[in-house]
Amino acid sequence: MIITDLDMTVLHTDKSISKYTQDIFKKCNENGIYTAVATARYYIGAEKYINILNPNYEITTDGTMTYKNGEFIYGTGFDIDTTDKIIQEILSIDTNLELTVATDKCIYWNSKNIAESPVLYKVVYNDYSSPLNECAYKVVAELPDKSIAENIGAKYDCKVISYRNESRYGFININAGKVQAICRLAEFLDIQMSEITAFGDDLNDVEMLMECGYGIAVENAVDEVKKTANFICESNDNDGVAKYIDKYILHDTDTL
Repeated sequence: MIITDLDMTVLHTDKSISKYTQDIFKKCNENGIYTAVATARYYIGAEKYINILNPNYEITTDGTMTYKNGEFIYGTGFDIDTTDKIIQEILSIDTNLELTVATDKCIYWNSKNIAESPVLYKVVYNDYSSPLNECAYKVVAELPDKSIAENIGAKYDCKVISYRNESRYGFININAGKVQAICRLAEFLDIQMSEITAFGDDLNDVEMLMECGYGIAVENAVDEVKKTANFICESNDNDGVAKYIDKYILHDTDTL
């Protein structure tokens, strides 16, 4: 199986996907190689690219939710009580902080500019003035300082996810993540982790690259990711993921 992150990995910096990459993913499926994306994005934010790549599986929301052809199949989230406590903890810092919450029903956002967002225009407005009374799979907030996010993570025993060049922090269940979702998917498909090649660029990809059989960092990845990778392929803008698959994976299937 081949698993790839989206942003700054298989997507070009301008968020496009080359025809070459599309063809490589199609060839993988034709050769019996499972493909999957593993992204921090919510499904609705990744949907455009999922429809282009047509992977067999979609791991979204920082690994907390897994889909097959757009149908939710499993996930790991917070209970209702923890969900509401994290939300109120964040809003107690500043009621004007932007906050998104993903549940199995929809995604909520306390922004008045939802319709203007090119990615989250499908979300539902919620000012969180009343308890959500739903289990969240991920809570994301714009926070003024990393230490605030770490304190919230410690208080509610949850993972804190940071993103490259952003002041947003994601909070997910301590037992959730990209690796956990991949392990569950591998078990479901009856394949070994050693049979999985994973591609990534950011800190939330480190564990995935370490635990899969082959961890490949794109050239534009942050240094911490490069240090943990088995191999560094060309950059996202040079179709590094597709070129690696073409040369080292599809080439082998062509010569069997």
